[in-house]
Amino acid sequence: MNVLIVDDDQTNLTLFSYMLKSIPDVTPIEASDPIQALEWCRTNEPDLVLIDYMMPEMDGLQFLQRFRALPGKTLIPVIMATADIDTDVRYKALQLSANDFLTKPVDKTELRARVSNLLVLRKAQLQLADRASWLAEEIRKASKEIVAREREAIHRLSRAAEYRDPETGAHLLRMADYSRLLASNFGLDAAEQMLIQDAAPMHDIGKVGIPDSILLKPGRLDDYEMTIMRTHSQIGADILKGSTSPLLQAAAAIALTHHEKYDGSGYPCRLQGEQIPLHGRIIAVADVFDALTSARPYKQAWELDRAAALIHDSAGSHFDPACVDAFFKDWDAVLHIHSQHLDREQP
Repeated sequence: MNVLIVDDDQTNLTLFSYMLKSIPDVTPIEASDPIQALEWCRTNEPDLVLIDYMMPEMDGLQFLQRFRALPGKTLIPVIMATADIDTDVRYKALQLSANDFLTKPVDKTELRARVSNLLVLRKAQLQLADRASWLAEEIRKASKEIVAREREAIHRLSRAAEYRDPETGAHLLRMADYSRLLASNFGLDAAEQMLIQDAAPMHDIGKVGIPDSILLKPGRLDDYEMTIMRTHSQIGADILKGSTSPLLQAAAAIALTHHEKYDGSGYPCRLQGEQIPLHGRIIAVADVFDALTSARPYKQAWELDRAAALIHDSAGSHFDPACVDAFFKDWDAVLHIHSQHLDREQP
């Protein structure tokens, strides 16, 4: 335990150091200049400060006030040495959060006892701080495990939907990456980007509730079939809603709103403009772009430039213009994502 002794009298410094060395595990640190002592405290942390009141350049009260203002120094115990008649000084020192006093001339036994008692409290304080840090780390680990399990659940649900949907797993990877890229270019923070990327694969989970005769029909859907198909947005939201998990809450909002259009002509709620949650507006761009540029049993893949032109032309009608601008802000990154997750060859 480091005990900082601040006194302009070298004799007092030597005497206090000698007295303190007999206390186990105590290292005295001498400082004859209070200003230099404060500078030392900026980058070092004593376990206790023993400060004299009567000093020429800066008295003990001024030192104490400035010491407490340093980051992390509010709880370090401080003992002030004063004359027996300095009652007002003691009152002011208590107001400035001095922890104890020594009366000059200092008694050796009293000095050791007061220092030892405060160092016991200091050790307990440090142990509590270590315990708090340990608990914070354990909470961080537990939270990380919970998020990992949530991501695994999302992944498995997405794969379950994949077995019924002609869209491939590569589509889910690409559009999730597109979504994160768009969110990044939009200026969202890293946590929000990750949330969108993790939730994006659940956008069409509601298709598990669509009959195979409609979901797997190779040709164009008639009006009745299209009405049934469009219920997958609400079905997906119903599957995911009601969770306390931020990830599943985001996934529910995405499932419900990723087919809404900026001009209000989308489904299922005909939301318009910023009535559509930002997550839904982001996924809409990523999902449509990848659907256009992916081959399906009933269509050929579009050229990237052709798909990009359609997305640009649909800004303000189908898509949020700000999301379109953010998506194409880094075209090289879009091309990289497109080539990184290639579709498996369809039989």
